[in-house]
Amino acid sequence: MLTGGTQSVLRGTCNRTRRPLAGSILVVPSLEAGLYDAIVAARAVVCGMGGATGHMQSLCRGRGIPVLRVDQADLADLVGEVTLHLESESIVIGSDAAAGERGPSAGQPSPADLGSACAVIADLQDIHTVNSCGPNAQRVDCFFIREEFLCLAAGLRPLDALAGGPADIAAYGRAVADRLCTLAQALLPGQRLVLRLLDLRSDHAAGVTELAPVAVEPNPELGLHGARWLLRSTTYRDALHAVLGALQERLADDAGRLVHLSVPFLNDEEEFTRLRAHLELPVGVPLAAFIETPAAVHAATAICAAGASELFLGTKDLVQFYLAADRSNHLVAGSYRTRHPAVLDGVQRVVESARAAGTPVRVFALGEDLAHYLERLPAPDGYMMCTAELRQVLLAGRNPSVAFG
Repeated sequence: MLTGGTQSVLRGTCNRTRRPLAGSILVVPSLEAGLYDAIVAARAVVCGMGGATGHMQSLCRGRGIPVLRVDQADLADLVGEVTLHLESESIVIGSDAAAGERGPSAGQPSPADLGSACAVIADLQDIHTVNSCGPNAQRVDCFFIREEFLCLAAGLRPLDALAGGPADIAAYGRAVADRLCTLAQALLPGQRLVLRLLDLRSDHAAGVTELAPVAVEPNPELGLHGARWLLRSTTYRDALHAVLGALQERLADDAGRLVHLSVPFLNDEEEFTRLRAHLELPVGVPLAAFIETPAAVHAATAICAAGASELFLGTKDLVQFYLAADRSNHLVAGSYRTRHPAVLDGVQRVVESARAAGTPVRVFALGEDLAHYLERLPAPDGYMMCTAELRQVLLAGRNPSVAFG
């Protein structure tokens, strides 16, 4: 099981077309960005390869869409109606009438344990999901969205736009701003958005780019993306200024309060400082740092001193870099351990560095790890969680009969 859901048994019709089919069981060899529309329309996904924390798996985790990995050879047998038994990670061909569908199993963490929580979202629906959780929704003070996910939801092709002329770049910036304004309208008082600036690996970019050239890299995960790509792009800087300008026009004095920025995939304070200067951000525009490499862990104190407005600790990439275990490769899934002592030591360093510097810090946790982190780590300002798992914690606090799984 790559990602869980809120039910133990699911029935549905297999969808092998790669096209959206509402309520279906999507059956594909692997999850990829080009399947975005089919994934979000699916009730569950069955695939033959991939790890637990890939980008599309994260999308599924946020939506509560379970992803079950089976042997590639077994995919061919999945046609027509099937019943997924998620706890036993098995599939029955046809409708298993003896199987009942029930809710999540018992769990422990409470909404108060989350601190000032951050919801990791993919689009507008996720904000509505969180803010429909009753009074505990007020514990969520920010919604964290990756620019590449925003583009997928809006049908934007960022590299194609940035490779065009000034009009294309400005149009891209306005489109991103329009989407952010739509998201902002769904916020409750006191909530805000955090936009993680574009972090498009070359292998992912190739799937969502039609016109712009995309380099073929031997190891895209460690290649030209994140802060190192942003530092090379002047057209992205222009697009970001178009975003900020459009936000100012639409949101006026609320723009700076409602939308904050975060730098992805950086190593140290030097990159952070160079990127802040390269982007030519106006004074007073806060810029946060997303900590997801071991180098950034050890530079956390210096990154705070360089002016990071807050830290977001992305444990999914941090785990794979600490343990040299590809998070998308199921062959090394046993080595990808989100509770490994080295990982916990790194998380502790970041939390303690940020707290000592007076810089707010939030830590991403999978639902299955939250209780473990609560017991063993110093308290951050808040925890980050994908929407579906966060919703379970928030609802468990409102109604003890709805427990965290």
